[in-house]
Amino acid sequence: MIKLSPSALNLFLECPRCFWAERVRGIHRPNGPFPSLPGGIDSVLKKYFDKFREKDELPPEIEGKVEGKLLNDPVLQIWRQNLKGIRYYDKELDAELMGALDDCLIDGSDYIAVDYKTRGWLPKDDSHTYYQNQLNVYTLLLEKNGYKHKNFAYLVFYSPEEVLGQGTIKFNVEVRKVEVNPKVAYKVFEEAVEVLRGPQPPAHSDCQFCSWGNDYIILD
Repeated sequence: MIKLSPSALNLFLECPRCFWAERVRGIHRPNGPFPSLPGGIDSVLKKYFDKFREKDELPPEIEGKVEGKLLNDPVLQIWRQNLKGIRYYDKELDAELMGALDDCLIDGSDYIAVDYKTRGWLPKDDSHTYYQNQLNVYTLLLEKNGYKHKNFAYLVFYSPEEVLGQGTIKFNVEVRKVEVNPKVAYKVFEEAVEVLRGPQPPAHSDCQFCSWGNDYIILD
């Protein structure tokens, strides 16, 4: 059975051929060492948000900038785990979609996905578009698991401002409200599954990796 995540679908959107090569032939794009700092900050932020969750409060840097309150439900700890996450199995496609949420807000009966992002500087006006598919997928997963939602999600950007000494770094924080479309996420999911069950796609004209893989991918 095919299992896909937002990162896998991001690769599909970027280059169907590289996506197919990785999933079908096991040929991955070359890459360098992956920095561990963002993952470490992500883990610390989860613990930080949990302290306010226990008090039924919002962290002060997002107070008044988001709708709802932090979800206080044990299911969130499952949704956060990379190997578990929130999942949806589509019988017609015989494929599964999964994602690991950073956090979630609840406003009345509506659930709102939240994702933390660590950057070297404050985001530009269009920086959120890079994460559009990810947020679409999270909202689709909430919907398919029976949770009502609003048609938006939040990105919370953290960027370093200055070192205060003794290991303390002050961060700038910016909250972005992003409109989401779960129908678009499902269409991407559907198309990605179709590609994996078909022949090798043609090289993508804008992809710098396709020519690298030509010597290794078995052409149909």
